[in-house]
Amino acid sequence: METDLYSFAFRGILAEEALDKAGHKKYTAEEAFFSESLAKELHFDEIDSKYVEQSKTMITVFATITAFENATREFVFSTLAGAYGDDWWAKGVQNGIREKAQSRKDSETKVKWHINRGDMMMSYLEFGDLPKIMCSQGNWPYFEPYFGFSNAQEWIRTTFETIEKSRNVIMHSGVLDELDVARVGMNIIDWLHQINA
Repeated sequence: METDLYSFAFRGILAEEALDKAGHKKYTAEEAFFSESLAKELHFDEIDSKYVEQSKTMITVFATITAFENATREFVFSTLAGAYGDDWWAKGVQNGIREKAQSRKDSETKVKWHINRGDMMMSYLEFGDLPKIMCSQGNWPYFEPYFGFSNAQEWIRTTFETIEKSRNVIMHSGVLDELDVARVGMNIIDWLHQINA
């Protein structure tokens, strides 16, 4: 096992050296998440540099929270679709949440000049709706197998409330401190380990 690990690591080093010799460009984290061509199209460089630098520090956090949110929407959708089939929306989502999502979709559909969130009703849910759907009495039997510990519903609610606090700061142009960023990361990795185990 240890030999396999060393062999794997050594092959990785050799591959990286070969790519370097071939002129492979190494990307920094900022370059991976920041597109110069999009920045030019959006006139990013014309905004006060203080705000530009401030926003750049949050690009990775924003991308991570957005990816987490979309992955969780997919997890909730696939679980509900597996449980209820084509009736997943009517049977798996509470009335109040459905009505709010439908209202949001109807409102966006009226604005013809701008793209909307899509056809999937999951796209119109709020972040905070996801734990409510998972923990609802009728749905819990389908989500419980991913958790299986006694206070799982409380853990789900707390995890999402904690991430949502940071999400709302980022989505409203705020800046998180290092402790907030670490907390987001820890909650996301705990969640991923739990549902992907």
